[in-house]
Amino acid sequence: MSQPALIVIDLQNDYFPGGAFPLANTDGVLLAIEHAIAAARGKGIPVVHVQHVADPRQGIAPFFNTGTHGVEIHPRIRVAAPDAPIIIKHWADSFEGTDLHATLQNMDVDELILCGMMTQNCVTHTALSRQADRYNKITVLTDACTTVSDILHAIALHALSMRVQLIPTEQAL
Repeated sequence: MSQPALIVIDLQNDYFPGGAFPLANTDGVLLAIEHAIAAARGKGIPVVHVQHVADPRQGIAPFFNTGTHGVEIHPRIRVAAPDAPIIIKHWADSFEGTDLHATLQNMDVDELILCGMMTQNCVTHTALSRQADRYNKITVLTDACTTVSDILHAIALHALSMRVQLIPTEQAL
């Protein structure tokens, strides 16, 4: 029997209005991810937060700097899954230099359901990670991801379409 996990990538304040790098359609994506988390929790599917934190050894970054409001996970996402583990990353790939794989192994996870910010960057790099190859199935929730524009989001999803399953939240969970 398979065990999926919902991986919520970079739902951080800097990507929302008032943040350092607001993205397109954040209200819709926030709502879709809240629904995805509720559906996952209702089915006993573990939820894992991934939080990008700029590496302070490389100096001040344009966003996600330690100690700022912008680096924090959006409060509505924290409320939706308050007990979910938080994986801190410094790279686009959520597995690179993190304990994400070990965390998922401890949960006996063999399938990934991905959602979050920067479809063309962190979501794509995580979906195509060398470590993601260890999982039987990878799904990206098409309505629960965004980036700087709707067209770039669509282009990124099209590029992923040959490698992973792309479906809306309501069909996945």
